[in-house]
Amino acid sequence: MLRSLTSKRSLQSLLHHHHRRFRHNSQFLIPLYPTPFNPRPFSSAPGPPSSDAELRKYIGYTLLLLGCGVATYYSFPFPENAKDKKAQLFRYAPLPDDLHTVSNWSGTHEVRTRTFLQPESIEELEGIVKEANAKKNKIRPVGSGLSPNGIGLTRAGMVNLALMDKVLSVDTENKRVTVQAGIRVQQLVDAIKEYGITLQNFASIREQQIGGIVQVGAHGTGARLPPIDEQVISMKLVTPAKGTIEISKEKDPELFYLARCGLGGLGVVAEVTLQCVERQELVEHTFLSNLKDIKKNHKKFLSGNKHVKYLHIPYTDAVVVVTCNPISKLLGPPKHKPKYTTEEALQHVRDLYRESLKKYRGQVTDSGSPDESEIDELSFTELRDKLLAMDPLNKEHVIKVNKAEAEFWRKSEGYRVGWSDEILGFDCGGHQWVSETCFPAGTLSKPSMKDLEYIEEVMQLIEKESVPAPAPIEQRWTACSKSRMSPAYSSADDDIFSWVGIIMYLPTMDARQRRQITEEFFHYRHMTQAQLWDHYSAFEHWAKIEVPKDKEELAALQARLKKKFPVDAYNQARKELDPNCILSNNMLEKLFPFSEAV
Repeated sequence: MLRSLTSKRSLQSLLHHHHRRFRHNSQFLIPLYPTPFNPRPFSSAPGPPSSDAELRKYIGYTLLLLGCGVATYYSFPFPENAKDKKAQLFRYAPLPDDLHTVSNWSGTHEVRTRTFLQPESIEELEGIVKEANAKKNKIRPVGSGLSPNGIGLTRAGMVNLALMDKVLSVDTENKRVTVQAGIRVQQLVDAIKEYGITLQNFASIREQQIGGIVQVGAHGTGARLPPIDEQVISMKLVTPAKGTIEISKEKDPELFYLARCGLGGLGVVAEVTLQCVERQELVEHTFLSNLKDIKKNHKKFLSGNKHVKYLHIPYTDAVVVVTCNPISKLLGPPKHKPKYTTEEALQHVRDLYRESLKKYRGQVTDSGSPDESEIDELSFTELRDKLLAMDPLNKEHVIKVNKAEAEFWRKSEGYRVGWSDEILGFDCGGHQWVSETCFPAGTLSKPSMKDLEYIEEVMQLIEKESVPAPAPIEQRWTACSKSRMSPAYSSADDDIFSWVGIIMYLPTMDARQRRQITEEFFHYRHMTQAQLWDHYSAFEHWAKIEVPKDKEELAALQARLKKKFPVDAYNQARKELDPNCILSNNMLEKLFPFSEAV
């Protein structure tokens, strides 16, 4: 109805505006200037145009009508689901019902696919893989979508094991558990705690599927504890070429150590057997230090604590130290009373938020200014996100936020007691870009101190280049892994590795602002890469590596990966287990292109 009415109004307008000259501008004909209206009677049977001018006039009217029709169509108020620009011929075609939108947690990577499969049993998964291989249709394994780089995504098709989330067996004597790979970490921990066992280590969050957290080489912290893939003692892979195979240290150890951190490219991980440990309560100790004092105590911190991490705060000398250890059977839990309450710890951040609301009045989000009660209900990470959203790329503003964070941690010093799955998590904040590198840091008995040198250089780079770098720069440690594709791989048992993550938050959904933050983050990341990675033999976490768009940069990355990882062996296994590359995606194909020798 709207289109017909608009067309009618356009026609009536033509009857009242005669003899205009036009020029062509993009899709539309724009009048240069009006001429006086000279009415003429219309006959019921008009004859042919009397002149070239008449012919041009009618051609112009026709083109104008077409232009009005196009303009009307493109301004038509389509429903909210009319987002898909490729589904049909027109730009705002409605989103088809069978098109699934899958994005990672931070919203930095998103794809739409018509193939998103969720089997409920290993038999159903086997059928899906067999059929996809026969038709050469891609079904990339994707987990919870928590990887910042969207390593599991492809618009060609995906398979997700969220419905395969059962605990299959528990061996209390040997402290082992066999699970379907779609079970989430928190689900697993909750299910086995009644048996008095738990996982040896945890990443920052608990929502990862077990298959995904293992395949990307995720890790917790503790220089005596390896990355999480080392907890896997056997696994079932559903492969396109060889069906379901079970691999372990005893059954095909060469493939086991390759596939344990296999990036989803060697088979769909269907079942995993994990080596667990006795469930223990831990004491977490948080205190504020500085890099000078850390250097004096670094070796003691690494060797004397089961878990330890540093949170470095740019543009300050503050370093937050967090240690976690089992409760002493002799001394029991600490009887330390915190000096400040949670409210007092948050007060400085709240004050900065109120001050910034006044300064940036007019730039507050559509939800409007919060009242006092709403401010008092916000957590620290929520306050930080809201503060950064006001001016995320203003270095001076970011410095104020960082200093407020340092004050928050100073007033949060103290002890906390809880089970390991409660204590070892970390509130990472909201949407973000992250680049995390892993590099050797000597041995537990003889740390190289390269890890602290790396941090010093990062801090100097931030200040020299005036990077609006928010806090924290998180630094953790692990023992080595025997999985050949792990960034922490080493054949020496006593080697330790440091993991350092730089970050920029995406505290707004405004597309322009997110794009600006993204550009600044990749500039920040590129500087650390150019000045530090080769010198420290640093390689990015598989869940955080980004594929360069520049051909020369991509070629350089491929060469770097080939020096560190057994790329030829990995590609040979891909060829044997997945000859049609149905489990692959653009990232794997870019990072590990097949050579003629494979």
